[in-house]
Amino acid sequence: MLEITPIPLLRDNYAWLLRESEGTSAVVVDPGEAAPVRRALEAMGATLTGILITHHHPDHVGGVAELAGGDVPVLGPADETIPARTRGLQAGERFAAPGLTTELEVLAVPGHTAGHIAFLGDGVLFSGDSLFAGGCGRLFEGTPAQMLASLAALRELPEDTRLYCGHEYTLANLEFARAVEPDNQALAERLERVREQRGRGGITLPSRLGEEFATNPFLRWDRQSVIESAEAHTGRRLASAEEVFAAIRAWKDRF
Repeated sequence: MLEITPIPLLRDNYAWLLRESEGTSAVVVDPGEAAPVRRALEAMGATLTGILITHHHPDHVGGVAELAGGDVPVLGPADETIPARTRGLQAGERFAAPGLTTELEVLAVPGHTAGHIAFLGDGVLFSGDSLFAGGCGRLFEGTPAQMLASLAALRELPEDTRLYCGHEYTLANLEFARAVEPDNQALAERLERVREQRGRGGITLPSRLGEEFATNPFLRWDRQSVIESAEAHTGRRLASAEEVFAAIRAWKDRF
């Protein structure tokens, strides 16, 4: 089983350090800067054997070149420009990260960026900036239709899948979700819990997909409560799932 260690970095990013059964080999996901990763490796007595990247944004790749040093493999999306990349990954590939035996599957999740990928394996999902706890990424390069399709695919995963995303955005996301679904009791309870966690400086990740299905409006575009709220916000009837999704994404952008 993977042991997953959060590495807070930059303002609100997380990189994730993966190893198996307290082994000495470790792989990092989305290292936005190098120094915090080096400190984490030193603290656990591990050696970096691989770097996994979900998308090209600087806060996810800023530490790659320094950490790779010319000899650590860097695996990232084939359709994006990733510094020091040694292997481009395509949707549907299965692989064991360098130094580990756990098999991961590559999922295509475009929307936040055009070539964004996620990693799935051992009951965990590393989603980068596609799916967040309580939210989803902004549409910098993709379309609402693309992001909707990406999230629809993630919504098919088992409810007990653990979600490891790229940012500590949970509280702000759930405050928006509450505006969309003020009568969602599961959401109200989650928001109260997350406020307490963040009040004492705690991390809100991982979440579980079952909880996301119940409280994340970006996975609930076909729920009547979300449709009615989106229509009330826009002041017009929304004729498709894509229109509902686009409406709540635009609403969140200005929230």
